Amino acid sequence: MTANSDTTDTTHTGTDWQIDYDIDPIEIRDPVAEALGVLAPGEPFVVTYMDAMKEAGHSCPTASGAYRIVQLGLEALYPDDYPVRSEIEVQAAGPRDDTVYGVMSRIISYVTGATEDDGFGGLAGGYGSRRDLLRFDVFDPETAEPTFRFRRTDTDETVEVTYHVSDVPDGGPAIGNLQQILDGSASEKQRADFADAWHRRVQVVLSDDSLFTIETI
Repeated sequence: MTANSDTTDTTHTGTDWQIDYDIDPIEIRDPVAEALGVLAPGEPFVVTYMDAMKEAGHSCPTASGAYRIVQLGLEALYPDDYPVRSEIEVQAAGPRDDTVYGVMSRIISYVTGATEDDGFGGLAGGYGSRRDLLRFDVFDPETAEPTFRFRRTDTDETVEVTYHVSDVPDGGPAIGNLQQILDGSASEKQRADFADAWHRRVQVVLSDDSLFTIETI
């Protein structure tokens, strides 16, 4: 609907999710939101995996892996406090135009606020600036698996999170129904079987900590 459309009984006030996942949200403070009265001082934004799905436009092992990378990284970096936007530098091992690092960095940026030189520059004097806090091709990891580092700019503490995506289960034969879904020839059963297999695979990523390695740098 456009801004000029009449409100009808079909107007949506929320997303009509067809799926649900068992995964905790991420809580993160934002000094600018607090200064401008969006949040009470010391209170966090709550970011869910469903929010990350809105940014990505879908749910998949890459999107869910990115969510867990940032969730686990922030938990390790801030064991006793809320993480704070504008005080978190994100370092990616791969390039921005990589199909995996590119998608993952979007979600990680969405959560942390960290951007390259095109993001929020802060209030007067740069308060709360998030520019130049997202960097690519920063280090050479010991593996080809997606790897990110998170650094607290206030303490210089750094953690590295690696996602062992090659260990994610393949989802079984129903995953092969995707091509029929895309070309419009899939039956309702094929669609249902694919959705069940696909989202069970995503839930594994969101639930299985053995798919991730966290190290202090």
